[in-house]
Amino acid sequence: MPVDSPLYPVNLVLAGRRCLVVGGGGVALQKARELALCEALVHVVAPTTVPGIEELAGVTIDHRTYAPTDLDGCALVITATDDPAVNAAVHADAVARGLLVNSADDPAHCTFTLPSRIRQGALLVTFATGGHSPALATWLRRRFTEEFGPEYQQLIEVLAEAREEVRASGGSSEGLDWQSALDSGMLELIRLDRVDEAKELLRTCLTQ
Repeated sequence: MPVDSPLYPVNLVLAGRRCLVVGGGGVALQKARELALCEALVHVVAPTTVPGIEELAGVTIDHRTYAPTDLDGCALVITATDDPAVNAAVHADAVARGLLVNSADDPAHCTFTLPSRIRQGALLVTFATGGHSPALATWLRRRFTEEFGPEYQQLIEVLAEAREEVRASGGSSEGLDWQSALDSGMLELIRLDRVDEAKELLRTCLTQ
């Protein structure tokens, strides 16, 4: 069942926070890997787990069935089992505690959904359809993955450096024409490894 109400976009800071994954299959591996990438303290509960989960940094595992006490101290919960009864129980327990919970491929037991996404350093681009068509979200991710190459991370670094320079000089980064700077051809220069020229072009645009 897709989600028909409007979704509120948010990026969660999970570094150092305990997150529970119930399930040990391929989908659970994917969810645990993404959480570990965000530096969360991931705890997996499942009778058995596929290869790969134990190698993830920051991940601990209990090889057993789910218990409500597994939610203790959690900031976020994901259930990824093939047992609808377990998924429903985890959802009910998490909601009772006011926790965010996602059930893989089961929008009826979710308080948040997970979009298809592209990561390139600090850049995070997401695609979501509210569960109406996960295939479209995946197709969009595949279509744009090549567009967002490593030059975007370098672009972020150049922009962040310029922003800090402005603030260090006592100025405000608000009100500067960053959009014209981004339209000026900076990205193309970075792609050609002409980073110093990109930085100079940025400074020129911001001081006009």
